[in-house]
Amino acid sequence: IKSVKELSGQSCQICGDEIEITVDGEPFVACNECAFPVCRTCYEYERREGNQACPQCKTRYKRIKGSPRVEGDEEENDIDDLNNEFDYGTLDPQQVTDAMLTARLNAVRGSQLNSSRMPAHSELYSSPPSSQIPLLTYVEEGLEISADHHALIVPSFMGHGNRVHPMSYTDPSIPLQHRPMVPRKDIAVYGYGSVSWKDRMEEWKKKKNEKLQVVKHEGGNDGGNLDGEELDADLPMMDEGRQPLSRKLPIPSSKINPYRLVIIVRLAILGLFFHYRLLHPVRDAYGLWLTSVICEIWFAVSWILDQFPKWYPIERETYLDRLFLRYEKEGKLSELASVDIFVSTVDPMKEPPLITANTVLSILAVDYPVDKVACYVSDDGAAMLTFEALSETSEFARKWVPFCKKFNIEPRAPEWYFTQKIDYLKDKVHPTFVRERRAMKREYEEFKVRINGLVATAQKVPEDGWTMQDGTPWPGNSVRDHPGMIQVFLGYSGVRDVEGNELPCLVYVSREKRPGFEHHKKAGAMNALIRVSAVLSNAPYLLNVDCDHYINNSKALREAMCFLMDPISGKKVCYVQFPQRFDGIDRHDRYSNRNVVFFDINMKGLDGIQGPIYVGTGCVFRRQALYGYDAPVTKKPPGKTCNCLPKWCCCNKKTKQKKTVKKSKQREASEQIHALENIEGGISDSISQKSSEASQMKLEKKFGQSPVFVASTLLENGGGPRNAIPPSLLSEAIQVISCGYEDKTEWGKEVGWIYGSVTEDILTGFKMHCHGWRSVYCMPKQPAFKGSAPINLSDRLHQVL
Repeated sequence: IKSVKELSGQSCQICGDEIEITVDGEPFVACNECAFPVCRTCYEYERREGNQACPQCKTRYKRIKGSPRVEGDEEENDIDDLNNEFDYGTLDPQQVTDAMLTARLNAVRGSQLNSSRMPAHSELYSSPPSSQIPLLTYVEEGLEISADHHALIVPSFMGHGNRVHPMSYTDPSIPLQHRPMVPRKDIAVYGYGSVSWKDRMEEWKKKKNEKLQVVKHEGGNDGGNLDGEELDADLPMMDEGRQPLSRKLPIPSSKINPYRLVIIVRLAILGLFFHYRLLHPVRDAYGLWLTSVICEIWFAVSWILDQFPKWYPIERETYLDRLFLRYEKEGKLSELASVDIFVSTVDPMKEPPLITANTVLSILAVDYPVDKVACYVSDDGAAMLTFEALSETSEFARKWVPFCKKFNIEPRAPEWYFTQKIDYLKDKVHPTFVRERRAMKREYEEFKVRINGLVATAQKVPEDGWTMQDGTPWPGNSVRDHPGMIQVFLGYSGVRDVEGNELPCLVYVSREKRPGFEHHKKAGAMNALIRVSAVLSNAPYLLNVDCDHYINNSKALREAMCFLMDPISGKKVCYVQFPQRFDGIDRHDRYSNRNVVFFDINMKGLDGIQGPIYVGTGCVFRRQALYGYDAPVTKKPPGKTCNCLPKWCCCNKKTKQKKTVKKSKQREASEQIHALENIEGGISDSISQKSSEASQMKLEKKFGQSPVFVASTLLENGGGPRNAIPPSLLSEAIQVISCGYEDKTEWGKEVGWIYGSVTEDILTGFKMHCHGWRSVYCMPKQPAFKGSAPINLSDRLHQVL
């Protein structure tokens, strides 16, 4: 159990507010078992509306003095609180009146009196007001006011049921007319009380309006459309924002139990089969029999291991409206984390530049704050065609991005948006939509002509290679021997769209290649992008997609943030994997592009254990997990050394003795250190300097010799320059993509994408799971990403391998 010192100054783990101090001068403690930091407001809300249990230890909250009772509280003095707490029997009416007034004063201060002195509602409603509720008078009654016209204070809780004196309903839209009963009376005569609370009420309303917001925003599919229903004005914004950003949805038992029954039947048949095989050996061909039995056992074990994930598959549901409430408060800057998006391409002749351009355009138009998105395109073939196509794409993006965000279109890849066979006028009521859509389609057709013209020009390569506009040779004329290249097209150069709005960052990267060096294909290109992005933008999260996988759902990044930025369960999530979906699949799906068994069954089953595997694209990573860091470990409460044995257990005594011995040794060691510091004060500085140098050398051995990149790896929440790229940062970025940068480091072994396997993506995911991280499988209703389906067997094999 945490001490008072440990709790003082802490903030609530649900809403973030500072924990208040009680009347006794001690911090408010909601749970006496684990002392999980929760403020009184969240404690009372959890008891009233939630599951009435501590979020950490799941122990039921007990009623704390000053808090209202709820159903299920323990009885006090063998009397049920809910049924008998207001039963007073024969009490003097004056005592009842005093209790009522005292309770109302305490309720104004934010706390209530112990309910053992409160009268029941039924008594208040049935009794005449003159017998229990005093009339508000001012020393003596006025002659012009009759006894039945005196002001009557009715408690707020009497608003439920029949009122003592009916009150007329007033429309809040109509201004209230001031009709005082005695217009000539000075307000100072009334003295002090809740009736003359004008200044304090104005201050309270102002403070309330800052915390309470009625949230109405578009997007019915995302849970934000309220269909015109009016919300309660007293609904706190943080009550919804405190809730988890996602939840698990188990598969219905009517669907999963029949499959489990089939698994059990198969296991029984398998056992009977091996019982027969082992008891009836073939004597004439004993070697062949033994070999076949070993193979059958191997396949049986493989099948059993394959059934484990399928036993408990789960689905997940996200709450984008809660993400909006928590991280995008009205009138404030967005608190969503930045995301660096990687697009990898090699040969523009096999991967058409128009497809890559559509992928980049869908990224630049994603529904996410523009200052928190950076797109890095890796050209591992150093092709000038890709470079020029990306330059044309950045120019077209200045028109395409504002069009997408203005009319909220889906998908935001122009090729698939203009070719989809749907009613594009559905839900579009903007009067200029049809005209601007036609103009944008014409602009895109011209853009396609320019891109196809570049492809036609690139068919015939000059003997001396390509040259730039200024006459200098293109550095990538030799694909296997060229320097590193970085070009920033959007984001940092001040280029804005046609409406003057800021655009996301777009960077072209081609890593250095020299003969005699191992470049590790796609895994090496991804690791180069990790280092470049860390130097330039250093976002805490990364998304990698293939050049033919465009963003089909503009809210895909927000879907991933519901898992990664969840304050409770998101800290141990290393990546969020989305399923692969394809366009252009034939009716019979002859090449199994849908892959239903893997993406719709196996991946859901793996999500029920430690998480799905990484499949190479459509995955949002946590940068710290790719750096090879271990997942955060949940600290056990200091008082709990043995969860299963009582306090008097001998094991607990031994652990306590070990702790006391360890503490005494630490105390002696600290005293010796302090004595040495007093004798030789100058030695401590040299020791600290040597330790910092040793840690710096250790980091350089792990991450490489770039001091800027090494410093960025220590920033858990990322961060970097966003307004401009100094020449020093650009030269540092060129250094980290050089050929020899990864020599004698842990890149490809413990850091980044793992080398040494054709399926480097699966190996990379397993490596992060070995460090204690878990992954999440997200399947939104609208597919997050879509790719181009292969049209022949060779393309399919090339895609898989």
